Amino acid sequence: MRCPYCGIDNTQVKDSRPAEDSAAIRRRRVCNGCGGRFTTFERVQLRDLIVVKKSGRKVPFDREKLTKSVTTALRKRDVDIDRADRMISGVVRQLESFGDIEITSDQIGESVMDGLKNLDDVAFVRFASVYKNFSAANDFSDFLKTLNEDDISNDKN
Repeated sequence: MRCPYCGIDNTQVKDSRPAEDSAAIRRRRVCNGCGGRFTTFERVQLRDLIVVKKSGRKVPFDREKLTKSVTTALRKRDVDIDRADRMISGVVRQLESFGDIEITSDQIGESVMDGLKNLDDVAFVRFASVYKNFSAANDFSDFLKTLNEDDISNDKN
């Protein structure tokens, strides 16, 4: 593993332990060159996913980009980071299980919205405002109305 501080390829694992309900391994490492310490995570990856953007452009799936957008939606919310990590891992597993290596950005957005809806309502609305490209205050109220209507119809079933 390359050191993020000095770039040397010679790093040593000092500690390993399960993370994210044993879905990943957390490793503490030390650089033999500069002495810098850092943490890495090792996860099972079932397949290399390709994201098909709305423009038709194809890019490799980036878990870090997904994590960053979820973290932004959860900013200043009282949500345990482990719960958020489990939700992200669940979204990735769901995307990998679709059966095709090409997934659309819409599939990712909908999966994240489903996960955030069960995690935190405010983060759910924050993410939806970016994902659905809200441009006015009315967009928020219209979205919340349809959300409340869906909740009422689900309660009746």
